[in-house]
Amino acid sequence: MSGNESPLLEVRGIGKQFPGVRALHDVGFHLNGGEVLALLGENGAGKSTLMKILAGVQPPDSGEILLEGEAVRIDSVQDAMERGIALIHQELNLATNLSIGANIFLGREPRKFGLIDEATINAEARRFLDLVGLKIDPREVVGNLTIGRQQMVEIAKALSIDARILIMDEPTSSLSSKETESLFAVIKDLRKRGVSIIYISHRLGEVKELADRVTVLRDGENAGDLERHEIEHDRMVSLMVGRDLSQFYPHEPHAAGDMALEVRDLRSPAHPKHAVSFQLRAGEIVGLAGLVGAGRTELIETIFGVTHSAGGEVRVAGQKVDIRSPRDAIQAGLALAPEDRKQQGLVLEMAVRENLSLASLSRDQRHGFLNLKKESEISEEMIGKMRVKTPTDRQVVRYLSGGNQQKVVLGKWLAMKPRVLLLDEPTRGIDVGAKQEIYALMEELARDGVAILFVSSEMEEVLGMSDRTLVMHEGRLTGELQRSELSEEAVMRLATGGAKAAAA
Repeated sequence: MSGNESPLLEVRGIGKQFPGVRALHDVGFHLNGGEVLALLGENGAGKSTLMKILAGVQPPDSGEILLEGEAVRIDSVQDAMERGIALIHQELNLATNLSIGANIFLGREPRKFGLIDEATINAEARRFLDLVGLKIDPREVVGNLTIGRQQMVEIAKALSIDARILIMDEPTSSLSSKETESLFAVIKDLRKRGVSIIYISHRLGEVKELADRVTVLRDGENAGDLERHEIEHDRMVSLMVGRDLSQFYPHEPHAAGDMALEVRDLRSPAHPKHAVSFQLRAGEIVGLAGLVGAGRTELIETIFGVTHSAGGEVRVAGQKVDIRSPRDAIQAGLALAPEDRKQQGLVLEMAVRENLSLASLSRDQRHGFLNLKKESEISEEMIGKMRVKTPTDRQVVRYLSGGNQQKVVLGKWLAMKPRVLLLDEPTRGIDVGAKQEIYALMEELARDGVAILFVSSEMEEVLGMSDRTLVMHEGRLTGELQRSELSEEAVMRLATGGAKAAAA
């Protein structure tokens, strides 16, 4: 780009606020014609929000967007498409029951004598499929294609609207290595033909291969940029995580007790090729870190019997257990507080008392009937122990704050007195005060000998609360870090597929 030439796209001072969350603050970047710009950042850095603003999915609260030097408003997805901006979501947005051609021209079908012109659709679709190297009949039903081929159909659809800017959000997350190679070839060809691409990925090896430049977001703000010659794994990681711990964590390492949980060569159905093994002792708090799609939730759901394992075994307190369902896991002494508390952890229209006693129903029945006296005792004990702020245990749980809802989820399981507590994103969506109460509770449980394995996407939380941390990348365990080895750089190196740094 010459000194006088405007960028194809320029973003200035973009801000976006959601209730209780500042997603973006004064964010800016530029994109040149025929350029691949990688947009990086940890989970929650603001990447998706920024891309949704560019694609017309949601409006910014402040700032401006310029196309070829002129300020524009992008009020809808249709508006973005008309300006040549297309977003290819990580979860593909195709009608799998329709043909390839029908998908490419969906909503803007060419017509002849008032009827949809199938011949023109197929001829034009074939032309765009050729551009992405997909030699396939456009009359083929999309649902019959592999994910990799569906990805190419999405790109062909974007090209059919004359897209000058393609936004690709984690485009290789579900692709095989061969499909990934095909996608890279298409991206490089599109760049040669002047199409600009914003490429979002946690796979830093891909970024190094593809990107002309890198822009990094951190906590909803610009963290830095890298030119082509500066794009190296450690420099990208450093920009992504370069901040100090800002919150207080009450964690004090405890002496580990007896073996509580052993996972041996366990294979989750989501990642059946990767066997995972680790141990967890009584009184330990172990973090399970990784980026989106690393397989953390899938692993703990397999341990808990939500999904059936594809191999391997689980031992609790030294005894092999056959876990085919959550009921089996509960009987073995395991408890799981899921990531989505509203969908999976609570019955929102039921009272606090009823939610707290749900897991204990089968244990505390009398002659097939609910033991209301026992239910009341559990409720009173757990509201006190968990410090649940509620006017009464008859309050419908929907009307509690997010932090208090999470305490009810935990209280439900603690009433079962588990040996092992599995926590999936235990503080997601709750305020700082409630987070600190959850951390204090985790500490108290560990002191009482409960073994805790917790998944978290918040780096400070992993560093602040872990005795040690297991790190996953694409379904496999890439390393284990003792508390003395824990740093944001060390975790991110493993989380992005790098090797554990050698001891000094």
